[in-house]
Amino acid sequence: MRLLIDTNIFLEILLDQERAEQARRLLRNVHAHEMFLTDFTLHSLGVVLFRRQQHQVFVDFVHDMLERAGLQMLSLPPNMFQRVASASQQHGIDFDDAYLYVVAEEFNLEIVSFDTDFDRTPKGRRTPETV
Repeated sequence: MRLLIDTNIFLEILLDQERAEQARRLLRNVHAHEMFLTDFTLHSLGVVLFRRQQHQVFVDFVHDMLERAGLQMLSLPPNMFQRVASASQQHGIDFDDAYLYVVAEEFNLEIVSFDTDFDRTPKGRRTPETV
């Protein structure tokens, strides 16, 4: 399965939050699926971790997830941002969700997220438990 992993999945683990173990189980199966994240997700993780003075955690994440585990990073070119704006308006979702949604549409990926906002979109979402 081709999966696009939302920022909140990684944050659960990195910040040791309530659903961290569910997220860990998903990422332990990184070799069973083709997994992707967006450049926006990576940058968002950097913002959160740097604000918490966890610079090395970010560096380790990049090494572990992108270099060792082989998650692939995807981004959208500027000419796709009209689709992001349209998705936001059409489905009532924020920029970050609309960006992820358009990436998932463009690259034919399943969204994996704890964010219920994706339930309002035609693509919907999977949770770590349903993968």
